[in-house]
Amino acid sequence: MNTSEAFERLSNAQVGYLATAGVDGRPHVVPFVFAIEEGRIVSAVDHKPKRSPDLRRLRNIAANPAVSVLVDHYDGDWNRLWWVRADGRGRVVSEGSEYRAAIAALVAKYQQYQENPPSGPAIVVDVEDVTGWRADGG
Repeated sequence: MNTSEAFERLSNAQVGYLATAGVDGRPHVVPFVFAIEEGRIVSAVDHKPKRSPDLRRLRNIAANPAVSVLVDHYDGDWNRLWWVRADGRGRVVSEGSEYRAAIAALVAKYQQYQENPPSGPAIVVDVEDVTGWRADGG
C-alpha cells in the first residue's frame, strides 16, 4: 500500500486506536474517534463518560509526545484485510485557532458532535510517517 492510499484509508476510518507511553515507557492504547485537519490527526476529550478528567493519554503525551494511531479492517474473507499506522508527535491544545480547527474538523466528520461538540482538550498529532498493509498485496 502506498502512502497516498494509506492516508486516504486513515482519513476515511471512523474509529482508530491511539497508542501513547508515559515516561516509564509503559504502553497505553485506547480506541478513539478522530479527524484529519491539514494533514494532522485531531481528537478531543468529549462528553462521553470518563473515569476521570485526568486522562492517562493526555498525561502521557505531555510527558512523551511519541504516539501511534492504528486503523484496520477485519473481514471473514482474509483477502480483504488491511491496516494503516500513523506515527508522529502528539500535543494537547486547549485554546486558540488550532483548537478551534480541531473541533470543527471533528464536528464535520461526526454527526454526534453536531449537537454536542467536544469541549475538552484536543489532541493534535503531527504525522511523521504513515505505513499500511493490505492482504491483496496492493
